[in-house]
This record gives sequence, structure tokens and C-alpha cells, in this order.
Amino acid sequence: MNKLELISTLKNEANISKAEAAKIVEIFFDSMADALAKGERVEIRGLCSFYVKNYKSYTGRNPKTGDKVVINPKKLPFFKCGKELKERVDY
Repeated sequence: MNKLELISTLKNEANISKAEAAKIVEIFFDSMADALAKGERVEIRGLCSFYVKNYKSYTGRNPKTGDKVVINPKKLPFFKCGKELKERVDY
């Protein structure tokens, strides 16, 4: 399912216009992205949680040249599946 399919499903289930459904989906995703950008955890009970993982700096290797390269510290979003979703998928 992609974003357009999600909008279409919301439109049909909630009996609202496509523009309203698109706005709701945009607000939802923007709110999640803003929370993660602030370093907050996003938890949707029964489905999943998202949080930001901090990675320290380390020395890596350029695969083309073999030269050592310093990788700067970074933050990346991390997804964790909820128990109910695992059970539903693995029925």
C-alpha cells in the first residue's frame, strides 16, 4: 500500500472527499516526522513504534579504493514492529 492507496481507503471508509483524506494523511505523517526530528518517540499501540537511534563516529572503508574513511556521528529513524502486528502478519 502506498500513500495514494491509503488516501483512497480513508476516503472510502470515512466517506469524506479525497482532498480531506489527503490533508488528514499529510497531517499524520508530518506530525510523526516532526516528533522524530525533535528526538521524540512515536508509538502507535498495537501496530509499531518509531524512535531515533544515535550512531557514534567510526572508521569505515571506501569499497572502491579501500581507503579508510571517518564516518561522522549520525541519527537515524528506527522502526519496531508491535506484538499485535507480528501476530496478525504471521497468523
